[in-house]
Amino acid sequence: MVDFEIIDKRFKRFVLFNAHLEKLGDGFRWLEGPVWFADMQCLLFSDIPNDRIMRWSEAGGVQVFRQPAGFPNGQTRDREGRLITCSHHGRCVLRTELDGEITILADAYAGKRLNSPNDVVVKSDGTIWFSDPPYGIQTDYEGGKQTSELPARVYRLDPRDGVLTIVADDFDGPNGLCFAPDERRLYISDTGVQPADDPVEHIRVFDVDVDGKALLNGRVFHKVTPRNADGFRCDEDGNVWSSAGDGVHCIDPSGALLGKINVPSGVGNLTFGGRYRSRLFLCASQTLYAIYTNQRGAQRP
Repeated sequence: MVDFEIIDKRFKRFVLFNAHLEKLGDGFRWLEGPVWFADMQCLLFSDIPNDRIMRWSEAGGVQVFRQPAGFPNGQTRDREGRLITCSHHGRCVLRTELDGEITILADAYAGKRLNSPNDVVVKSDGTIWFSDPPYGIQTDYEGGKQTSELPARVYRLDPRDGVLTIVADDFDGPNGLCFAPDERRLYISDTGVQPADDPVEHIRVFDVDVDGKALLNGRVFHKVTPRNADGFRCDEDGNVWSSAGDGVHCIDPSGALLGKINVPSGVGNLTFGGRYRSRLFLCASQTLYAIYTNQRGAQRP
């Protein structure tokens, strides 16, 4: 298999001729939530149906980081380096303190329980933005069947005062999300499948207002085919590297597809990491892959 597929000549500069797809681990059930810890040179990622967070490092390989873990999905780090995790079973967003204690940051809105927080990002001001579709409570496989009490939404949480606000509520199934490098835009995928004759499966983009607290001008950014976008990350030039049914798609800020990384199984989520943030880690169904690129992931402001 040819790892890279060049669609636009601009993608050529991201391709290393001697870097190929590497398998770092397999035998999982469904991988998600990759987050790179540069200070410890390790990757944490979620194995949702097995109810565990895994850890990978060059020196130690794959190890269990935490089990049980609340059927974890998306993960990130806050401005103090603490792990932020979306829990399907707990229907909440969790923070792992530096001493290892677990704090529930949000589990309800207006007196009703959240659905199953799916993916999460932290803005430079410390606020936590997350999607809340019902996927994790629709089956026993990824958290346990439970009754949905709220519509699918995207929220903004200020951990300083605990205030939770709705920033988007016109999604069928909000999923992955990512800020542009300058945080003036927020990308959010919608993986809903209704109606069947015109499925809502695309990445939308919103402008972030001048106060950094609300979203404006939502519009379709790009439709990823085959299958849909799930998780994605921006590189330092603002290109979006998205999961897809055939691997990874690289999309420029205008929404044009530049190229692909072909992967044997569909990718659910990904993140940049490694020494220079130029190694792309891929959560691909039951397998963890990595590939070096000639492009660096966005550095947070």
